Amino acid sequence: MNIGEASERSGLPSKTIRYYEDIGLIRPDRGGNGYRDYATTDVHKLRFLQRSRGLGFSVEECRQLLALYEDKDRASADVKDIAQTKLTEIDRKIRELTELRRTLEHLVHACHGNDRPDCPILEELSDGG
Repeated sequence: MNIGEASERSGLPSKTIRYYEDIGLIRPDRGGNGYRDYATTDVHKLRFLQRSRGLGFSVEECRQLLALYEDKDRASADVKDIAQTKLTEIDRKIRELTELRRTLEHLVHACHGNDRPDCPILEELSDGG
């Protein structure tokens, strides 16, 4: 199938599919005319990559997961390690965002939001309070 059909079946834009090919995540066959010829397995890999990226895995992590997926002798512990590392990273980001939210919420409540020039938000931004 051509890239347009692979795009439609996988739900990924053609540009993303070409990028994944450029970085070696997928390797479609080439027809005699030089055009890409995507197999059903390529579309399956593209969907796999789309779901992996949707869960926040980096391109390099996706490369590792795809290699493990294709390795029938893999240990599920290797897959779990990658997912656990990602989960830990997400938890860290949530904590950081929660702290940022608390700080910003405090500043918003401290600002009167009136016609006067005093503004604790700007004071905090300019010199850290």
